[in-house]
Amino acid sequence: MKNSKALFQEIVNDITEYDREEAQYIALLLLEHVLGLTRTQLLAEKQIESTPGQEALLKEAVERLNRQEPIQYILKEASFFGRKFMVSPSVLIPRPETEELVLTAINHLKSKDVATPRILDIGTGSGCIAITLACEVSNAQLYASDISHEALAVAKENATTLGANIDFIYHSILKQPLPYAFFDVIVSNPPYITEMEQAEMSSHVLNHEPHLALFVPDDDPLIFYRAIAREAKTALRYEGLLAVEINWQFGKEVALLFEQNGFAKVEIVKDISGKDRIVKGVKEL
Repeated sequence: MKNSKALFQEIVNDITEYDREEAQYIALLLLEHVLGLTRTQLLAEKQIESTPGQEALLKEAVERLNRQEPIQYILKEASFFGRKFMVSPSVLIPRPETEELVLTAINHLKSKDVATPRILDIGTGSGCIAITLACEVSNAQLYASDISHEALAVAKENATTLGANIDFIYHSILKQPLPYAFFDVIVSNPPYITEMEQAEMSSHVLNHEPHLALFVPDDDPLIFYRAIAREAKTALRYEGLLAVEINWQFGKEVALLFEQNGFAKVEIVKDISGKDRIVKGVKEL
């Protein structure tokens, strides 16, 4: 038998590639995932008996963490909007900031009181945006596209697990017109990190998350927003919403693109950290 709190401290000390606060958070995730321990049980110093298999899993996880592999890929899951999503190196890890994009779409639909809203998520990745909207918006018809077959496979598995009915589409927004129309909402969290920003990025992201979903050329950082705005202006219904997550450096430029494509009520929304995070607008032309 082992003292769970002592085991927790042992794991924290073994995680050397993170500061202590991050290591404590990660150790909690590991012990919950592998041994089913809660924070309350740890604080109570519950006595546990781990199997050799569980001990091997914990050891392997710490070794991978110290090679700077994200904990979400090790556990093969990430939390988003209160749900667990399967993730793999084929998809970006869902981030809390993106929950604000989901809320933007939900609030718009509430204000319009659409009976059966049609929603499209461009570049769905793990499917976290589309699946969350399917679960949160009553009677919604969800469509989700991606250029990666591997990402679509992950998204489909997540949709099945979470009971979301979504029409998934293999599609390149840069090369093909959208095959569907009459949407009430189009959302996207496209690649938006410039190549020059790689030097400032954590190796946890740079060495493990898919570059296809992260980076855009330095000489054309708005490449995806230009295509999305162009396609959305014909695919949306009148007063339909287009909302995208952005690189905080290009809020004004993306907003201008929206206006040039006939969108009204264009607004730059800041995230909880005060950085420009979302651009939204409604179709009026």
